[in-house]
Amino acid sequence: MPNQRDQNARPAWSAERLRNCVANIYGGESIVVLSNREPFRHDRAPDGGIVVKRSAGGLVTALEPLIHACSGVWVASGAGTADRDVVDERDGLTVSQGPSRYRLRRVWLNADENRGYYYGFANEGLWPLCHRAGVEPIFRAGDFKTYQAVNARFAAAVCEEVKTESPLVLVQDYHFALAPCMIRRRLPLSTIIAFWHTPWPNPRRFGTCPWRRQLLKGLLGSSIVGFQTPDDCRNFVDTVGVSLEAQIDRRHGVITHAGRQTTVRVYPASVEWPSRLAAQSPSVEACRAAIRSRLGLAPEVRLGVGVDRLDYTKGIIEKLCAVERLLESHPEHLGRFVFVQIAEPSRHCLPAYRALRSGLWETADRINARFGTHGHRPIVLLEAHHDPDEVYRFLRAADLCFVGSLHDGMNLVAKEFVTARDDERGVLILSRFAGAARELSGALLVNPWAIDESADALAEALNMEDEQQASRMRAMRSIVAEFNSYRWAAEMLSDGARLRADPRPSHEGVPRRWPPAVERRAGTGHWHARRQPSIHA
Repeated sequence: MPNQRDQNARPAWSAERLRNCVANIYGGESIVVLSNREPFRHDRAPDGGIVVKRSAGGLVTALEPLIHACSGVWVASGAGTADRDVVDERDGLTVSQGPSRYRLRRVWLNADENRGYYYGFANEGLWPLCHRAGVEPIFRAGDFKTYQAVNARFAAAVCEEVKTESPLVLVQDYHFALAPCMIRRRLPLSTIIAFWHTPWPNPRRFGTCPWRRQLLKGLLGSSIVGFQTPDDCRNFVDTVGVSLEAQIDRRHGVITHAGRQTTVRVYPASVEWPSRLAAQSPSVEACRAAIRSRLGLAPEVRLGVGVDRLDYTKGIIEKLCAVERLLESHPEHLGRFVFVQIAEPSRHCLPAYRALRSGLWETADRINARFGTHGHRPIVLLEAHHDPDEVYRFLRAADLCFVGSLHDGMNLVAKEFVTARDDERGVLILSRFAGAARELSGALLVNPWAIDESADALAEALNMEDEQQASRMRAMRSIVAEFNSYRWAAEMLSDGARLRADPRPSHEGVPRRWPPAVERRAGTGHWHARRQPSIHA
């Protein structure tokens, strides 16, 4: 838990504090979030009823606390089979949770639009372009044309939902690189913050995209472009420098293009603290008992957990190979360790994802054939959607959590594991190539490509004394508590407010040092941005 000195220094960021800040600095003006993924979907059940399914993924994890606190509008793609059945005449519905509420506006796409915009350009083009994971991007002119049309449709929906001429619009991720400029044309007084959740590639790699200039111009319609890490900021600025005629102030992180300025900032995404799931979840002991009973584990068997979308960037096969190497090199764990991999189905219509799924099951079956016995499988692969509360119970029950991303913008599962462990037990094994590794230095950091190194980390985690587990977990929980999703949102909103007050690149506007000044947290070996939100509740 955060130490008392830190808590006395400044109050923790919470939904209430963020809500008050938004009211103080934006008053009654509109706040609109644009993302492809909706926070939940309505599907038709076999009996004809309607069921609600929570969406998985880091984007929803980071955004939902913000939109609840701000009581704004969330514009997203309607993908559920019963989504149309529950909306009003303006294709939206009110979402309530306790005293907070927001509006969810759904945008409808047909099969061809989904194929070209989402599966095509966004996920066969931009997704592999931004990740170093062994899959090369595929660019098709027809896909980009559809991407343009869909971005225009979503931008129009945003403009329909605003209540003033100067709204705050938060544009999320690689699905909407063109939308900021489109919104800017219709709402020139708006404050637009585009946040890119994935890594940003270096200029040479980004240069392979035939429409790189259009994408950059689209993003530079934003007031602020935010990224997960300083490396991503540097890559973006360097890319603009070689692709467009722009004036770049690297010291202050300001790009001037086509007569307007865009600020480039680092905003490491985070999770809610304390998690709402904490109040709803059984104790750690109860979760352990329930999960172990469900899996049929004997008392002496240790439990490892992985939670990922079924995506080639997540290093899931490499994780299973590390478990295999652990059992080869540390036979004392034979029959005494089970690794459960929760795999959220994703983009199964794309060849790279079908190949991953096939390879994953082949790997799991091979390892279980080698090291399994009657009634014991060292690998349990759960390929299905799991609601957040169910995932939370697995994280509370685990002896270790393994996040093995080959390349990841942040990875919020690592932070969710930390929030789940109020018992200060459990070991986090974390890829060095996930953005979260910059913050969670209490984890065992590994190169996921190095199978032996990961296997050694698994052995170290299984042998770690309780006292060391507690020390590491306390350090990580302190970091996540202080730098939670409310603070992530507050920093973006604060910077947006300062730009609105003074758009000039001076010391009175957004802090101009880039990358941000940093300080080493005592005892953690971790560098933190020395940036404090200037809005007060």
